[in-house]
This record gives sequence, C-alpha cells and structure tokens, in this order.
Amino acid sequence: MFFRGAGYIAQGFPAPGLRRTVRHITGHNAEGRSVFLSTDCGSHHRIIGDQQALANIIYSTSETPVDMNNDKDLQHAKDHEPPMHYPQGTVLRMMDFAPGLVSPMHRTVSLDFGIVLEGEFELILDSGETRILRQGDISVNRGGAHTWRNLTGNGTMPGRMLYVLVDSKPVITAEGVELGEYLAELAPYYVRE
Repeated sequence: MFFRGAGYIAQGFPAPGLRRTVRHITGHNAEGRSVFLSTDCGSHHRIIGDQQALANIIYSTSETPVDMNNDKDLQHAKDHEPPMHYPQGTVLRMMDFAPGLVSPMHRTVSLDFGIVLEGEFELILDSGETRILRQGDISVNRGGAHTWRNLTGNGTMPGRMLYVLVDSKPVITAEGVELGEYLAELAPYYVRE
C-alpha cells in the first residue's frame, strides 16, 4: 500500500529535489551516418498514487527484434504509453519516489533490471526477504513479487530508480503453478485495454 508523501509530486517531471534528466535519441541520415534525432525528457510522464511517484517512460518497444526502419519504433514509442511491460517488447521506465514511499506488492511476468540512480531503496520480496540497494546497485528480478521502499535520507528525501522490463515466458513453480501478473493498486496506471 502507498503511504507517506501524498501530494509530493504535484507539478510533474522531475519530482521535487531530483535532477531533470534528458534523453538523446539517435538515428541515421540519408547517407547512413549516425545523427541525433531528438533531445527531450521523454514522451510519457505519469503521476502515480496520491502524487507519490512519477513514471517517466524513456523508451519502449512492442516487438523483438525491434524494427527501426522508417523510424517505426520511434513512432510507436511516441504514440503509445506502454503498459507495465509489453509482450515480446521492452520498457525503459524511470521512477521518482516521494520520501518514505512504499510501493504496493506486485509481480510482472517479465525480467526486470532495477538500477538505483539516486538514493537508497529497500527491495522487499513476498517471502519477507529484503536487500538494501544504494546508488549504482542493480536488482535482477525474475518475475518475483516485490515492493520497493524509499529509504533515501532516512525516508526524508526523494529517490530515483531506472527499470528495464523485458518480456518473459510464463513463470511456473516447481509444483506447476503459473505465477501471473499481479499489480494491485498499480493496475489502473498500467493496464491498457
């Protein structure tokens, strides 16, 4: 369950106290030379919870391998805010967390790489096991149910994580039980029709 930090992110990206980040997208000119196509802060920003977290979609793809010809991937990423993850695709999402925020327990059917960009976070698994991650630390979450707690400044400062979500085959336990996606209170922000 979300708690603390209600109303913290009122103006959008970036969250108060965190740096503005810029993405640079490259492509090719008519001669095939690499060029910069755009420099911005991302196409999609979404405030989550009671203004407690902010998702910045850096990029997403809806297929693997990615078709970059005629800028097909660029157009899709610009025109479509992704779900939590794309079947057969990828999502690169940066999250700003309010001070002391605890995310809902959730599971995705994806391979998730979580990188601490700014701050300190506790990763809590549904088994009760925990780990503390600091700036530069990385989690490799293989479909596990989990929650994040922002510990930055003893819970008094915002923090930032970067997530790369890659689609996976269904996760099945040794007993043959399929562990499906469970988003809890996050569902309204990521489930797409």
